[in-house]
Amino acid sequence: MDSKQGQVLNLERVQALETWLKATGTKLTQVNGQRKYGGPPEVWLGPTPGARCEVFISQIPRDTYEDRLIPLFSSTGPLWEFRLMMNFSGQNRGFAYAKYDSPAAANESIRLLNGHVMEPNCRLSVRRSTEKRHLCIGDLPAVTKQEELLKVLRGMADGVERMSLKAGPGIEGVSAIVAFSSHHAASMAKKVLVEAFKKQFALNISLKWQSTVKPGVDEQLSPLGRPKSLPPKPPRRCPQPAAPPPRMARPPPAPPGFCRAVGGPAVPQYPPPPGSPRRRVGPTTPAPAALLRELCEAPAALLRELCEANAVGPPLYELCYSHSGPDGFLYFTYKVCISGITTAFKGLVMIFPGPTPTAMLEEARRAAAQQILHRLYTNQLAH
Repeated sequence: MDSKQGQVLNLERVQALETWLKATGTKLTQVNGQRKYGGPPEVWLGPTPGARCEVFISQIPRDTYEDRLIPLFSSTGPLWEFRLMMNFSGQNRGFAYAKYDSPAAANESIRLLNGHVMEPNCRLSVRRSTEKRHLCIGDLPAVTKQEELLKVLRGMADGVERMSLKAGPGIEGVSAIVAFSSHHAASMAKKVLVEAFKKQFALNISLKWQSTVKPGVDEQLSPLGRPKSLPPKPPRRCPQPAAPPPRMARPPPAPPGFCRAVGGPAVPQYPPPPGSPRRRVGPTTPAPAALLRELCEAPAALLRELCEANAVGPPLYELCYSHSGPDGFLYFTYKVCISGITTAFKGLVMIFPGPTPTAMLEEARRAAAQQILHRLYTNQLAH
């Protein structure tokens, strides 16, 4: 981890925080790498804040806590929620989010507190939070239907509110714009949807933040995600098939439409073990259901078993914390060496903060093993 995270905690500041919490009766909740106040506070008379009520705060000293930050940001307007991002060590990560009761209060916070001096040579940066709530899912089958895809998404992730499909020139297959109830709900969905679609439908989707949603776009979507004016449907006799992934010489069988896939997952192809002869397990060999589940749920164990089956050494993992992203994810670099294979596997994975350092390292190991298995499978298909 970086040197800032390795610093010793300022025990005087920690004690001041504990004293303030007891004196004021303030309650903080630790949730996924952040410490939260409110959402709403115990005494809240106003409505739930809408859009443009949240500010993003950065350049916070690492040993500054809620006993100084909450009173400061409460001075410009009623706080509905305050979230301070935390490290494993107990220091903050240098940034936080404050949500007010109105956009006017958020504007006042930016006007009065941007550039505020917390300590010598340390000025806060306060600006409008983007609060991204929309994801763009691409590379969906051409036969995708809105109502059925919406049902699938709501079974995979929480907070799905609305959805619209789009297709046309420059768009591979069909894409969907999905609106979530909050930025946090969208972030959690962004973490799980790619693997969920692989597991249930053998479908490699693309997933990214949708940053071009215009104000008022949500009003154009019905509860089922159907736009008020639908584009004309393509002729039934000439459906346009989804383009195959460009990296694969022989694409896997096209997944069924969601109208059929909701009832049961398609069976994807299964990769041969590392270094095994192609005649033994070819890329067209279907995966048994138990092995497919293991690939998705226990990739580290599966990689170890494949190494044993091919008389090579067990995988040895070197995991190193790299950095944390502005969306709350933690990034780890990895190097995996296998005795009998000359080239080490290297890469970068991202995980969401977990309850303990041990749990997060285990999640990073699982992600690294899954990435290695995916590389081996892709290389077999390409050859």
